[in-house]
Amino acid sequence: MTPEAIRRNIAKLDTPDWNVNEEVWPAMKPLDVSVVPYLLEAYPSFRHWQGRVCLVHHAARFSRRSEDAFQLGMAAASDRSKRVRYSACLLLAYSLNPQALDVLRPLLSYSDRETVENARAAINSIERQNHHLFKDRSGRGVRLILNPEDRLG
Repeated sequence: MTPEAIRRNIAKLDTPDWNVNEEVWPAMKPLDVSVVPYLLEAYPSFRHWQGRVCLVHHAARFSRRSEDAFQLGMAAASDRSKRVRYSACLLLAYSLNPQALDVLRPLLSYSDRETVENARAAINSIERQNHHLFKDRSGRGVRLILNPEDRLG
């Protein structure tokens, strides 16, 4: 797939229609981590929060091995939509990268309670180097599975 075709497909995600993701993403998925730079590139121009959530969601599983995925999470952490901020906190928690703490700590004083809780969970995950803690906030053994190896251990 040419870079132009990838950009055209990614641009289609900038819509409030969740069904478009189901139509577009199957063609993007085989690109694996090589799609991530296009997600990061598209993020600043996306108008619809649903599309921005899709970008961050699809980048999350690559956040440990792609600097572009990590940078997308860093940018999205300050998004105007709390749903995008949630996805960014998840991505950053999954990355386990301590550099994310600089972006997450300011969210602890955010006016939206959910954003504060999500940031706190991401910080806890990073500090304890356990991405599952982002989902398992009550200690019940809930796991965050983004890649097959997450099922181990």
